[in-house]
Amino acid sequence: MTTIREMSANFHKLDKFEGVGFRRWQKKMHFLLSALNMAYVLSSPQPKESENETLEEQRKRNKWENDDYVCRGHILNGMSDPLFDIYQYVDSAKELWDQLESKYISEDASSKKFLVSNFNNYKMIDARPIMEQFHEIQRILGSFKQHNIAMDETFIVSSIIDKLPPNWKDVRNSLKHNKDDMNVEQLAAHLRIEEGIRLQDGQKDSNHPNSFTVNMVEDEKTKTIPNNKKMPHNFHKGKMNKRPNFGKESQQANCWECGKPGHLKRDCTIWKRKMAKNGGKQGQGESSQGQ
Repeated sequence: MTTIREMSANFHKLDKFEGVGFRRWQKKMHFLLSALNMAYVLSSPQPKESENETLEEQRKRNKWENDDYVCRGHILNGMSDPLFDIYQYVDSAKELWDQLESKYISEDASSKKFLVSNFNNYKMIDARPIMEQFHEIQRILGSFKQHNIAMDETFIVSSIIDKLPPNWKDVRNSLKHNKDDMNVEQLAAHLRIEEGIRLQDGQKDSNHPNSFTVNMVEDEKTKTIPNNKKMPHNFHKGKMNKRPNFGKESQQANCWECGKPGHLKRDCTIWKRKMAKNGGKQGQGESSQGQ
C-alpha cells in the first residue's frame, strides 16, 4: 500500500504550473490529493464551530482544517514561484482551487478555438513519416478531451484521410470508397501497415538500378535504325573512325597487262618492255589504262 511519504514524494515530480496547460496540471494535482485523502476539502464546506458541538464534530472540524492547510500547501507547492507569490495569501484550498479554475479555464475557453483551428489546418507532408504526423494529430485530439470538445469520430477519421499527403493519393481514394465504418485506431493500424509496405518497397528499389538507368544502359549498348533492326553498339563508332581511302586505288586494282595487283598498266614493267620493242606504239585493241 502506498504510504503518505511516498505520495508526498510524487509532488516533487509534478511539473510546476506556470500558467499554461492548466487542465492537465489540475488533473494530476487532483489525483495526488485524492491519493492523500485530502481532495474532499475542495468540494466540502468547512464544518462550522458551534457552542454545543460534540467531541465527534470537533474532531471532524479539526481534521478538515488540518487537511485544508496541507492541501492548500500542496497546491501552492505545485505552482511556479511567480504564481506562488500571487496566490499564497488565499485562505483555503477550495478558494484557491476556485480562483485558479475561474482564471485559467476561462482562458482555456479561447484556446479551444485554436485547437479546432490547428486540427482543421493540419496537413501531412511527404517528407515526414506518416505515423509520426498521425501521432501529432492524436495529441491534438487528446487536447480536445481535456477541454471537453466533443467531435464525431466518423468526422475525425474522414478529416484525417483528407490530410494524407499527395503521394498517398491512392490510399486516400481507397479509404474514401471504403463503405465500412472505421475508427481512429483502425485507421492508425491501416496506415501503419501501408507505411511499412512502402518502406520495404523502397529498400528493394534501392538495391536495384531504376528503370531509367537500365534504359540508358540499354541505349548505349544497342542502337535502332528506321527499319527497327538493332545494330551492334560499336556500329556508329566504326563508321565514325573509318576515313576515306583516297589515293590507294593503285594498291587495290589489278594490272590489265600482267594481272598482278599493286600497280596500273602504265606502270607495269612488262607493258613498258612491249612498248619499247614496238617503238612506243600500242598494240591494236589495247587500251591505255590510267592515262
